[in-house]
Amino acid sequence: MIRVTRIQIPALPTKKPRRLYVYTPRDYEDSEQRYPVLYMFDGHNVFYDSHATYGRCWGMKQYLEKTRLPLILVAVECNPEGNRRLNEYSPWDLSIPKLGVLEGLGKQTMDWITQSLKPEIDATYRTLPDRAHTMIAGSSMGGLMALYAAAAYGEVFSRAAALSPSLWAGGKHLRDLIRSTAFADPTRIWMDVGTAELPPSKHGELALLFRTAGLLTKSGADVAARIIPGAEHNEAAWEKRIPLFMDYLDPDA
Repeated sequence: MIRVTRIQIPALPTKKPRRLYVYTPRDYEDSEQRYPVLYMFDGHNVFYDSHATYGRCWGMKQYLEKTRLPLILVAVECNPEGNRRLNEYSPWDLSIPKLGVLEGLGKQTMDWITQSLKPEIDATYRTLPDRAHTMIAGSSMGGLMALYAAAAYGEVFSRAAALSPSLWAGGKHLRDLIRSTAFADPTRIWMDVGTAELPPSKHGELALLFRTAGLLTKSGADVAARIIPGAEHNEAAWEKRIPLFMDYLDPDA
């Protein structure tokens, strides 16, 4: 079952309501079981093609129903106004050609998720609220945010999946954050990139991926860094990686 509601986030500057999606397993109503929780960015792209920005979603609903994975999934739509998604999904101020300097509201976004949304989810649903059973995932700028969450909010999240993360937007800020973080045990982080989304000269992007993975490992995280042959930068490509990163994140593995 997927419950879709309209919410507003007072800490973030948009007057438009956004969708909040909460998936519960098929047997949720017929049991007293408690479940791990996965939080995902870009919630409008997670479950329904009709809601997705480019008409194609991740297909998480089909995957969860097919596998009957005992999991609650909470997905929050990004800011629906213009390019403000970039503000919310950047932990630091960001300069982008043609867009100028964007205000980094990633901390405000994560503060809301950890201090407001998660307590509400834990109070409303039968969750396993401890760190060991709380995960986060995203792609592109959402992938950057998943890495940021794992490092800056490690007391909340023990596992993170960063698919095609926008490491270029993290820069020195992200590297310094990882170096200064002592990751708790266990911390598992999945990172990947598709070869078809890389520029003609791939060496710099691949080096950045594995340099970041190395920093995470030195700071105590268990990291799976993968290159996905032929994969593009879109939801159809990320859907194919769902079984891979979900197996890696499994809190009972």
